[in-house]
Amino acid sequence: MHTGGYKRRRKIARVLVALALAALCLYFLSPFLWMVSVSFRNKADVFDPGNLFKSFTTANYETIFRDNTMRLFLNSAIIAVSSTAISLVFGSLAAYGFARFNWRKREGRAFWVLSQRFLPAMAVIVPYFMLASLFRVLDTHLLLIICYTTFNLPFATWMMRGFIEDLPIELEEAAMVDGCTQLRILRQIVLPLVLPGMVATAIFCMINSWNEFVFANFLTTINAKTMPTSVMTYLSVSGVKWGEMAATGTLAVLPVLVFAIGVQKYMIRGLTFGSVKG
Repeated sequence: MHTGGYKRRRKIARVLVALALAALCLYFLSPFLWMVSVSFRNKADVFDPGNLFKSFTTANYETIFRDNTMRLFLNSAIIAVSSTAISLVFGSLAAYGFARFNWRKREGRAFWVLSQRFLPAMAVIVPYFMLASLFRVLDTHLLLIICYTTFNLPFATWMMRGFIEDLPIELEEAAMVDGCTQLRILRQIVLPLVLPGMVATAIFCMINSWNEFVFANFLTTINAKTMPTSVMTYLSVSGVKWGEMAATGTLAVLPVLVFAIGVQKYMIRGLTFGSVKG
């Protein structure tokens, strides 16, 4: 009798926890779900929650495709992927140096690298603009890739350093005894073992680059504009075009969402990598 009551209480507790988690997920997803619903509404019904299916329309998506939003989508993809790849390559090399080599003022310089990530974008936008004007690279993919890499590289270095330090150094010492060079050890032993961490780092770098607004807004005009800046198109003195803005926001969120879901297994492994020590 006592055992039956205990099992019943455990089952009730699990149901309550599941309901609480479902409510919490719904709470956090509600802004996104509202944005998606607004993207399929007529202008007159934007703020009427009861008219989602009554006034269902794809006109907002048709409008943003006519406005050549897909070119901005392609710009964002090229810039975000390039910045992420560069940050991962050089960040992994720098992280390995910080993790495995004991050199003078290592920790101080490691903190200096991280401190570059502390700078707000508005603090450096004027110097970047002046330098870009001097070298005539304003409104180019190259300029935004450099800007985004400047902020992604310190983050990637510190993330990868933690993953590399969690690996047993005995693996590398054994490889060195067998005659492997340091670069070969990094390429064939270290990086394959920290692949989950690299994926987690790539996701965060990708999200940072894809969502960045300040640099893209102030350093581009036409050719290299990205998806986040397109929302400004629908702000005018006559009002806000909520439907088109919501449709643009929905399209901007989908690639990162799909990417994160696709590598979810590696992301979870990366975020928990080295958290349990023997």
